Amino acid sequence: MNTDFGLKGSADVSRSVIGAAFRVANSLGAGFFEKVYENALAVELRLAGHEVEQQRPFDVRYRGELVGIYIADLVVDGCLVVELKAVDALAPVHKGQCLNYLRASSLDTGLLINFGRPRIEIQRILHDH
Repeated sequence: MNTDFGLKGSADVSRSVIGAAFRVANSLGAGFFEKVYENALAVELRLAGHEVEQQRPFDVRYRGELVGIYIADLVVDGCLVVELKAVDALAPVHKGQCLNYLRASSLDTGLLINFGRPRIEIQRILHDH
């Protein structure tokens, strides 16, 4: 099954991030705080040759006025938002948070990754502008 249908150019980056997330999960296992997984995933992605921005802020505007700032965990190669969790299970609010990052960043694709379970959970989030 090809899960990259409609990714609008970020399919290779998405696959690479997913592979890196599995390597981190296999090495560290579950039970650490989110920041540990963020740092480890950033290391893994940089070793693979990706440009990684940690804690990347994005302005939130309403009617042209700055009304807030959203901070994404990772932005990879300037085209993919990665939101990390270390919780028992992903909830709809987590998907909504990732969609808000995509709206604020004007990017199309995000990955929501949960390291809080023995088997990581990954959801690909797409945003149509």
